Amino acid sequence: MSHLMLQYGARVLFQGDSITDAGRSREHDDQLGGGYANMIAAWLSARYPGRNMTFLNRGISGNRIYDLEQRWSEDCIDLEPDWVSILIGINDTWRYFDSGTDSPVAEFEACYRRLLDRVKEESGAGLILLEPFVLPTPPDRVNWRANLDPRIDAVRRIARDYQAILLPLDGIFSAAATQRDPAFWTPDGVHPSQAGHALISQAWIHAIEVTG
Repeated sequence: MSHLMLQYGARVLFQGDSITDAGRSREHDDQLGGGYANMIAAWLSARYPGRNMTFLNRGISGNRIYDLEQRWSEDCIDLEPDWVSILIGINDTWRYFDSGTDSPVAEFEACYRRLLDRVKEESGAGLILLEPFVLPTPPDRVNWRANLDPRIDAVRRIARDYQAILLPLDGIFSAAATQRDPAFWTPDGVHPSQAGHALISQAWIHAIEVTG
């Protein structure tokens, strides 16, 4: 038997970049886009209708960690979430390769910690951190590993230090890519297909459903 960690009336906030954004509405909070956030909300609302949970999506395409910090009051703290789910980091790597814009890992980690410090001090919300990930399609994505892997390590350290739930998405996608071609899960190595979004949603739900 499973037990859902999300309490009655919980407000769950999804934060991140385009993977989280997934075409969400800016006018209607109940239109969460076509990605994993919507899948999670739909599945949990159907499975636990009596919990009366609210799901909010504030992902914005193209965001790096610094962008989250600039809008953290309005798009996180002021929303009074009970749980905050964050997937960020791939654009901090991507911008280095497409425009030469650096995001040093030490700064990335320090900025991430400032965000979580505010959550703990100003809202006390539970934390769910999702690793950034990349698959080797097209082949030049392989070159991104040297820049992305230290960010993944940073997210793991942060999750440990803040006692957050960690979703090891880079490993999950790598394992999935042994069963089907990487492009099946994410055509450009970054943005998930519907199957890729479902993979994230399954991992997310599994992480907050405790068996026993």
